[in-house]
Amino acid sequence: MDNLRRFETINDYNIFNNNETLHPLVSVVDLSKASPRQASNMYFGFYTVFLKEVVCGDLRYGKKTYDYQEGTLAFIAPGQVVSVENSGETYQPKGTALIFHPDLLHGTPLGRHMQDYTFFGYQSSEALHLSERERKIILDCLFKIEYELEHAIDKHSKRLIVSNIELFLNYCVRFYDRQFITRDNVHKGVLERFEDLLNAYYQSDKPQTIGLPSVAWCASELNFSANYFGDLIKKETGQTAQEYIQSKVLDVAKERIFDHSKSVSQIAYELGFKYPQHFTRLFKQRVGQSPNEYRMLT
Repeated sequence: MDNLRRFETINDYNIFNNNETLHPLVSVVDLSKASPRQASNMYFGFYTVFLKEVVCGDLRYGKKTYDYQEGTLAFIAPGQVVSVENSGETYQPKGTALIFHPDLLHGTPLGRHMQDYTFFGYQSSEALHLSERERKIILDCLFKIEYELEHAIDKHSKRLIVSNIELFLNYCVRFYDRQFITRDNVHKGVLERFEDLLNAYYQSDKPQTIGLPSVAWCASELNFSANYFGDLIKKETGQTAQEYIQSKVLDVAKERIFDHSKSVSQIAYELGFKYPQHFTRLFKQRVGQSPNEYRMLT
């Protein structure tokens, strides 16, 4: 990839931004210390959270501009590349970044459930938009982490640093829950569009050519990342996106079972199942009867 900067270690990124490395596995980076630069694509070998000091109206979500003005949090998982269009202009970075290496989490409670923080798989357009009060809480968490980094390392350091990172991430979970509720203008009609997408899918030949509709495919068609879409559907319905899809598939199956001219296997293939026994297992698990038993009642 052209114009790609690689940051494998915490020290790599600190050097790039003129920050001192106080701990080899974690840092709170003051981006205002960085030298003016041009935009470039960046690879990160560690977890990165940016607190952007930007006017959010300059950013767009689909065809809508962001409506929060106080700042945004963007999350990047290890191994991801952030792509930024280079206009040739030089700019002065602003804001703060929390960066921490996966090695920091080994043997900790956070390390055992880090995968639960699904927002590290969100797209940049699905950033967390903070109110001024929320921003102060986030800055306070970063201050506590920075305090521990500036404190002489002792036997308590790792536990306190990781605990404060976990507190930071748990606040982010809360704030995202609030965002799912308050940003109805952005999310309005998602369930209806999801339902329309599934209806159109089963009125086409896609089940036979592609198979069962996946969460990732549906999310892509609706312009969401799979993680954000899944979390949004769970908040809206109480079901996972996969469970919602399965419910739709079974609704279609119940209709088609009325057609006694087709075998259960034929119906399973038409629905996109590769193996009829998988259809039978799911049907019995969710409906309480096998497809043939259900058919006998029709």
